[in-house]
Amino acid sequence: MTILDQYVTSAPSPQNAIDIFAGEWASALPDNLGKLKAGQSQLFNDVRIHWAEQELGGFKGATVLELGPLEAAHTCMMEQYGAAEILAIEANTRAYLKCLTIKELFELKRSKFVCGDFVEFLRQNSLQFDICVASGVLYHMRNPVELISLISKVCDRVMIWTHYYDADLMATSDRFPESHLSEYQGFEHRLYRQEYGVGLDLTSFCGGNDSYSNWMSRADILNCLQHFGFSEIQINFEDSQNPNGPSFCLAAVKNTSQGSLINAKVDQLKQQIQTLEQQQQQTEQYLQQARQQIEAMKTSKFWKIRQSWFAFKKTFGLPSNES
Repeated sequence: MTILDQYVTSAPSPQNAIDIFAGEWASALPDNLGKLKAGQSQLFNDVRIHWAEQELGGFKGATVLELGPLEAAHTCMMEQYGAAEILAIEANTRAYLKCLTIKELFELKRSKFVCGDFVEFLRQNSLQFDICVASGVLYHMRNPVELISLISKVCDRVMIWTHYYDADLMATSDRFPESHLSEYQGFEHRLYRQEYGVGLDLTSFCGGNDSYSNWMSRADILNCLQHFGFSEIQINFEDSQNPNGPSFCLAAVKNTSQGSLINAKVDQLKQQIQTLEQQQQQTEQYLQQARQQIEAMKTSKFWKIRQSWFAFKKTFGLPSNES
């Protein structure tokens, strides 16, 4: 293999860009880009993002922090939903480059992708966001409670999809060799060490930045969110039979943001009403223009001759097709 093998000799195409990472894609790309060969998962039309959009008061006009965008599929969906700004942080360099590829192919304008560790970013960050989306990252953390704590400091609304530890299903698994009690900022919990093993040898690996991570139980995750202020928690897409471990999706909101959430939903309804009113105004304007055109026709010389002709036919009993 030489450097020349890295060159493309065919005409420019989206597939050429996708093939830079051939065999590494998880996402199936939408048909509006053509029949591109990538992955299999329908992440560009993910029901979890559709659900989160409803539960969190909508992405329209929101500032979003996305942790671990992977291949920018969810980023695309949130921008399509009208997010004002999206900051997406990806530590996996190959995943980051895939995100840039998707950004170019989809011509994303309000999304910024940065390469780095989002935990380190959050430790130093002073920015605030309306919503945080953390799909597929919590179970890759060595200290998942710290991540939830850090998220709670930058936003009042969060969507999390994650695997969790279930003793009945996983107690004998070699992936979880040990567990230990831990405490972070007053929250006591148990962590279950999860080994990546041979997965670290794959170029398609999309886990954490160490050889292991720590999983939490379902109950501890929910209690942790409440401990850091997320008192309103909705749960969906529970899957105890997921081959990679049981999983669920959460939409969590702080008490302090209930008013903001209600206002966001009210704004959504107002926008819908405004759209309907605009459509009604356009329809009324069209009808008014049509009436004016009809009235103009009735005063025209042609219309008068037409009316005289029908009157003549009626006088002499001739058949008339006047409507």
